[in-house]
Amino acid sequence: MCLTLLTAISPIDGRYFESTKSLRCIFSEFSFLKYRLKVEILWLKKIIKMDNIINTEKIQKTDILFIDNILKNFTIKDAIYIKNIEKKINHDVKSLEYFLKYKFSKSKRLSFISEFIHFGCTSEDINNIAYALMIKDSLNQVILPLWSEIISFLKKYAIQYKNSALLSMTHGQPATPSTMGKEILNFYYRMQRQFFKLKKIEILAKFNGTTGNYNAYVAAYPDINWHAISQEFITSLNLIWNPCTTQIEPHDYIAEIFGCISLFNNILIDFNRDIWGYISLNYFKQISIDHEIGSSVMPHKINPIDFENSEGNLGLSNALMNHMRNKLPISRWQRDLSDSTVLRNLGVALSYSVIAYCSMLRGIKKLKIHNSQLLKNLNKNWSVLSEAIQTVMRKYNIKNSYEQLKKLTRGKEINQIDIHNFISNLNIPEIEKQRLKNITPANYLGLSVQIIEEETK
Repeated sequence: MCLTLLTAISPIDGRYFESTKSLRCIFSEFSFLKYRLKVEILWLKKIIKMDNIINTEKIQKTDILFIDNILKNFTIKDAIYIKNIEKKINHDVKSLEYFLKYKFSKSKRLSFISEFIHFGCTSEDINNIAYALMIKDSLNQVILPLWSEIISFLKKYAIQYKNSALLSMTHGQPATPSTMGKEILNFYYRMQRQFFKLKKIEILAKFNGTTGNYNAYVAAYPDINWHAISQEFITSLNLIWNPCTTQIEPHDYIAEIFGCISLFNNILIDFNRDIWGYISLNYFKQISIDHEIGSSVMPHKINPIDFENSEGNLGLSNALMNHMRNKLPISRWQRDLSDSTVLRNLGVALSYSVIAYCSMLRGIKKLKIHNSQLLKNLNKNWSVLSEAIQTVMRKYNIKNSYEQLKKLTRGKEINQIDIHNFISNLNIPEIEKQRLKNITPANYLGLSVQIIEEETK
């Protein structure tokens, strides 16, 4: 059976193909081979520049161009060639080395340096840098831009709905009002913190041989400062050099990154659930799209499926990332291979997040606030003003202020008349009585509007 969108086992490469295509050029097997090929070639070019290793007079610009073109012109045919070698020798990185030697055999001028391909390296020298570059590119090209788009929408709606009074719910019960804009602002602020945090996490890499001590390098060229060479090579790739490792870079930074992404995802799950609830309460209407169907049997329905889809995929992503956070920093002695298969699923974990982000963005673009429903619910709950009234009573040292309002309101349906009658009988200045009577559930908003204006400048 041919592999198509309909025959793929994973929905990442099937149903959600369009949502995840931005990660395909980073985490596919072809792309992984190309990233590793890039590291091999860059390391060889670093060796070539070292006069105390290779006679650089023999290397011409056309030779460097030939080497660069191996990467530039890397094709699926080349990748298949490498995979066929791997089938025979059962080693992925060595297969890449043999591929490069095969390419060099086509140049009479470069055959004399073919043994400097993969010189002194352990496979993890190549792999850890490749993964670091893949993660760096996925964050910069896909994850952070999507986060930025989500955060921008939240900021936009926080401002747009800053005056839309909302009956708050604590413990699922009516509580002190807020505004829809302020509630969205809360998520905006939380997500923005994670955005800045993720940008600051250092992406580390190592290049120090089989157990992190440059043994083979020193055996061949004992007079070269390989520790300094390693640092130069890693930092030239705009990565942070890790000077102290075993055979592997310990992946702590990946755990840090996934911790940050998982927290962002949890915040987004919280947002999705709140919006789902607000849609259910009819606080938001969803824009109807004529050709879409909400139910196979109930024609009237417009389901909040984008937020549901987002929530489900965020859960999948977090499950994978949380496993990786716990597993990747752990390796037996100087290294075991249990991290290898996990690392190959980095793109899977991030793909579920990307699917979720795209779903959430689709959903939020369909929302239209229903202010009359917001006001209807507020007007049913005049008891929420008991907080304001008993607090003003305390200001004037009226005993049992809280208890008086509890007797008036708790578990009862009261209206504006009930509240105003209670205020009229209070032993407080008339100006305070009038001020309290001017408060309604719709304008008892504290500093919610000012907070939005301050935090979205």
